[in-house]
Amino acid sequence: MQEPVVGWILAILIGAVAGWLAEKVTRSNMGLITNIILGMIGAGVGSWLFRLMGVNVGEFGGAPWLIYLITGFVGACVLILLTRLIAPTRWR
Repeated sequence: MQEPVVGWILAILIGAVAGWLAEKVTRSNMGLITNIILGMIGAGVGSWLFRLMGVNVGEFGGAPWLIYLITGFVGACVLILLTRLIAPTRWR
């Protein structure tokens, strides 16, 4: 299967939204750059987690930005929670 392709500018915007949503859900206090980074890295982490569970995110047709947003959100939430376990005083 072919993975959906999203351009760099759109990936940054989707990463920012995914990181911001994860920030709100986990009640973290982060900045814009951290949101973008967590959202973009979170998309890779989320995609990997979905593959571990047997869900191939490339199979979903339609809007690739929505797939990246969902995987970015899930991955960013996981990253935030892992960071809280490793360094609880870093994130408030």
